[in-house]
Amino acid sequence: MNYALVTGASRGIGRAIAERLAKDGYTVIINYRSNSKAAEETKAAIEAAGGKVELLPFDVSDGKAIEAALTAWDTAHEGEYISVLVNNAGIRKDGLLVFMNEDDWHQVMQTTTEGFYYTTRHVLSGMLRARKGRIVNIASVSGVSGLPGQANYSAAKSALIGATKALSKEVAARKVTVNAVAPGFIATDMTADLDEAELKKMIPAGRFGQPDEVAALVSFLCSDEAAYITGQVITIAGGMG
Repeated sequence: MNYALVTGASRGIGRAIAERLAKDGYTVIINYRSNSKAAEETKAAIEAAGGKVELLPFDVSDGKAIEAALTAWDTAHEGEYISVLVNNAGIRKDGLLVFMNEDDWHQVMQTTTEGFYYTTRHVLSGMLRARKGRIVNIASVSGVSGLPGQANYSAAKSALIGATKALSKEVAARKVTVNAVAPGFIATDMTADLDEAELKKMIPAGRFGQPDEVAALVSFLCSDEAAYITGQVITIAGGMG
């Protein structure tokens, strides 16, 4: 059985990715922190479409919680491993740096960078033993070119891009690929507080993207057809960035 772990998969881009990977034949492991209602809804939708899914709650900013949850998963799935990892979980706490408090800086950085480190380190060992794996990190156009009011978010996503490039070189010989997807403005709960009418003026395509469009790209990067693509950052932002 092929397993795919998607962090922050209860809604938005994460949910779209989970649903798409389930259609691709993976047993999808939905990670979430506290929104059990949304996670159950995503699980039900995948199962209604004929897919297989498991729930695995843990806080991606808590290294001990990550280790405990993934070790428990390993114990319950002896002889199996997670062959696809999508590091999607992230948060925004926007504001001008001069006014930004320490918590808003550290929480955004920790969720993205600590989540990547602890989750990837644990899951990677199984991929290396099997000599096959796909890691896709959900970055952002903010981490590629920077956006005002998002110094914390831009820094976190830039760090994720750097880690993607470095790790891809470490594991390529073991047939594990590591890529990053950098979405622009995607219509989700995370962007619901933004001025869409004004922001669309910045986007050559003239619209926000859809979660399913990001999921389609992730699906390709996880496929056998993408075996020779690694260490890349692919922007999906309607021409912005």
